Amino acid sequence: MITVLLADDHAYIRNGVQYLLEATQLIEVVATAANGIEAVAKARLLQPHVVVIDISMPFMSGIEATKQIRACCPRTHVLALSIYPDKEYIQGALQAGAYGYVLKDRIGDELLEAIISIYSGKRYFSRKITGMIHPDLEDNDSWAS
Repeated sequence: MITVLLADDHAYIRNGVQYLLEATQLIEVVATAANGIEAVAKARLLQPHVVVIDISMPFMSGIEATKQIRACCPRTHVLALSIYPDKEYIQGALQAGAYGYVLKDRIGDELLEAIISIYSGKRYFSRKITGMIHPDLEDNDSWAS
């Protein structure tokens, strides 16, 4: 079972994603967080396999929280979740240590695949943004490194 911490400042996103993931019986959502500070504290305490984190949250951005989570939890993989398909956000998340980046409008189609991919050590990017990361892979489903 893959343990996951969900961090998003919108309760309806957290609750919906938790329901979606736990319905698969492959994932246990061990905690949720409403901001970056809370996400770092819970990741440090619980050491989940994967943190799914919104990059735009109050008190501490998901990008800053990703840096801190990677520093305190080196075995935890971080998956950035965002409404922003902008290259600067994607690069910021990757530079902070995120293993992947999924757009919120792709949660239903890609989130489970993304979590499984990064849990196994591969990178994952929403199909819509793969070309921004690596132009040769624009038509592929994901990017493994």
